[in-house]
Amino acid sequence: MFHSTNHKSPEVNFNEAILQGQASDNGLFMLNNIPQINKELLTSFKEYSFREVAFEVLNHIINGYIPDNILKDIVYHALNFEIPIKEFGSKNYICFLDRGPTCSFKDVGARILARILEYILKIEEKDIIILTATSGDTGGAVAQAFYKKKRIQVIVLFPENEITNLQRKQMTTLGENITAIGINGKFDDCQYIVKKAFADKTLKGLNLTSANSINFGRLLPQSIYYFWSHSQVTESTNESILYSVPSGNFGNLTGGLIANRMGLNIKKFIAAVNENDEFPRFLKTGNYTKVEPSKECISNAMNVGHPSNLARIFDLYGGQIDENGMIVKNPDLNAIRNDIVSFSISDYRTKQTIINFYEQYNSILDPHGAVGWAALQKYRKYYPEYNSIKAICFETADPAKFPEEISPILQIKLKIPLSLKKIQTKKEIRLSIEINDYHDFKAFLQKKYIE
Repeated sequence: MFHSTNHKSPEVNFNEAILQGQASDNGLFMLNNIPQINKELLTSFKEYSFREVAFEVLNHIINGYIPDNILKDIVYHALNFEIPIKEFGSKNYICFLDRGPTCSFKDVGARILARILEYILKIEEKDIIILTATSGDTGGAVAQAFYKKKRIQVIVLFPENEITNLQRKQMTTLGENITAIGINGKFDDCQYIVKKAFADKTLKGLNLTSANSINFGRLLPQSIYYFWSHSQVTESTNESILYSVPSGNFGNLTGGLIANRMGLNIKKFIAAVNENDEFPRFLKTGNYTKVEPSKECISNAMNVGHPSNLARIFDLYGGQIDENGMIVKNPDLNAIRNDIVSFSISDYRTKQTIINFYEQYNSILDPHGAVGWAALQKYRKYYPEYNSIKAICFETADPAKFPEEISPILQIKLKIPLSLKKIQTKKEIRLSIEINDYHDFKAFLQKKYIE
């Protein structure tokens, strides 16, 4: 069963949590109890394929709501790409999550959620409208994953001036059941509009739900690659390792914390953020203040001034923070500090990291992976006593998605994957509407789906 992080709405089962996306009290759904994976099964992951690991992890939480044969089919069709892991230097690894169809780690969660939702909607004979806010990569992954899925309409809101051309085209060249709308604002404005629509009782008949990490069904699959990468670099399940996680809306970090609670041996999480430094300041002082408005950095998918998934992280540690960033109940801050350290990486340091990594390893980091790598180097410097422990950093997007940033830095032309090449010349399908606030967006929804 699932509860709301605001604790003011009824508990729901797995299917209801996925269909609703956000709880009726504006909180996020969180598991009442996180199931354990025994050591014997964890040990066997070393011999499993990525998809076999994914099935076992998901099955432990879904726990019968989706029959095994159907869940296996969902996983095997969704995860039809590799997740390679490579060592750079001594004991430092990068897990490449950029090999999916939109070249982003969001492909893992979005493609599984799309198929889970399609299955549930067929069983319950329902139609839904998905609202998603994106700071860059989520929108493309969601749009591609849900393209032409039955019983589902998708509306993606993105900050018009803070994403790259390729990121935009991944959303705006599809049409059919996908509508992408750029707004004059930032990601936090997009997220505010989406959350307000979910809470608007006059729109209840539209069956609105979410497909970004607000929805537990998008978040849960992000635990999979922690289990997979851990099994690939460790000698045994008893070996403890570090994870450096590029963090924006904190869904990736929350997925790792859930994996840790399920039995994975993780020494420390390094929450790597860009200049939106609300979380490292909170860890240092115990006081939480949003970055408002959020700062525009080259790691654009992490330009988040108030991460939604902080509500789940607080919940995991016995606290409560509402959707507006007000702390209702303090979490166990010492326990959080024991598990997580956080570093803010400037744009200058991000660029220098991209240059240094290329010169040292002849390999290119995207801006988000560079933030993660820079934070890992900081941790190694500040805590040399843990230098013998292996560390995994996530590369969350293909560098080719950011030619405007990376090509001038390295003075090279980036190699573009085939999936991105295909959309470069595609015609964009844009609506001739202007959305500046929630009133504009609600009027759009009412005109399109109610009138």
